[in-house]
Amino acid sequence: MKIAIVEDDINMRKSLEIAMSDYKEFEVKTFKNAKDALKNLDESFNLVITDINMPGMDGIEFVKELNGRYEVIIMTGNATLTRAIESIHLGVKDFLLKPFDVDTLITAIKREDTVQKVQKSAPKTKKKNASGFLGSSEALQKILHIADRACKTDASILLLGQSGVGKEVFASYIHKNSPRAKKPFVAINMAALPENLIESELFGFEKGAFTDASEAKAGQFELANGGTLFLDEIGEMPYGVQAKLLRALQEKEVRRLGSSKSIKIDIRIIAATNANLDEKIKNGEFREDLYYRINTIPLHIPPLCERKDEILQIAEAMVKQNCEKYGFEIKTFSEAAKKQLLKYKWPGNIRELLSVVERSVILSQTQEIQKEELYLDNRI
Repeated sequence: MKIAIVEDDINMRKSLEIAMSDYKEFEVKTFKNAKDALKNLDESFNLVITDINMPGMDGIEFVKELNGRYEVIIMTGNATLTRAIESIHLGVKDFLLKPFDVDTLITAIKREDTVQKVQKSAPKTKKKNASGFLGSSEALQKILHIADRACKTDASILLLGQSGVGKEVFASYIHKNSPRAKKPFVAINMAALPENLIESELFGFEKGAFTDASEAKAGQFELANGGTLFLDEIGEMPYGVQAKLLRALQEKEVRRLGSSKSIKIDIRIIAATNANLDEKIKNGEFREDLYYRINTIPLHIPPLCERKDEILQIAEAMVKQNCEKYGFEIKTFSEAAKKQLLKYKWPGNIRELLSVVERSVILSQTQEIQKEELYLDNRI
């Protein structure tokens, strides 16, 4: 097992290096900061162990940059509940409070090593669990059939569908089943970024490129190099930035703001929108040439109301997952609650369903979730 240890304190770093040298089954490489680690990490590493409080890029930002490519254990000398919860939401596997003895660290590493071995030996299946696709409707299977064929290529994909249908889940699925699976999957939501920051976020900038640019920063294109860049809500991208995006895709290179040097990129683009791009093109809000560039393979993801046979499958799977998450005994839906779930129109699609299920698990007072505890007729 190859392990990266990221620790800015030289004494702590050396101590861990010496202690770990007694365990011949582990190959350890240490880094003095997150930026140094990011430059040197490759697919041969199985686990990253990092401090939280470090100068420059802290541990939480570092984990975000890793973007799920490695399993992570965090160690810190002054943990807070907020930081712990934030790290868990990012997929961190363990959280060690300094000072800890070597046995505690080794136990955490061996536990993670066992999990990885089990995952590798588990039989591969096309059906997804609660972290991916829960349903098995005919409509979903048709889309997955197209996605499975598209996975094997580098063709640009445009995911179309209402908000909440799971477009990012589809994008992640395509990436994980593609030849680029071991490279980065970087997702960026156009609607979540202020218009004046989109260009610098996509393409990066050099130090001094603008007033607040105190140091150079790589853009999302560079971070995704070799892998997949997922552009969510691309219909919200400003018209002026669209031309620069088109050029980057055509020339396969980007230029940071404030730089005269181009950087070669090798990425696969997956875009998504719930907007009507045809209308936006007619209204002069979206470039037609960019539309054709990103729309090699369009995938229309149907809303949940058209996939009725998935509703209970998803809801029941998520009840179990949320009960385990909160340490509750496993709960079930009453027959009346099931009928209500099927009757409801789900304007927020799967995202809304997941929220409703989690809320009902938390607020239900018995092991059987009642219709009234769904709060679909009368909101809380």
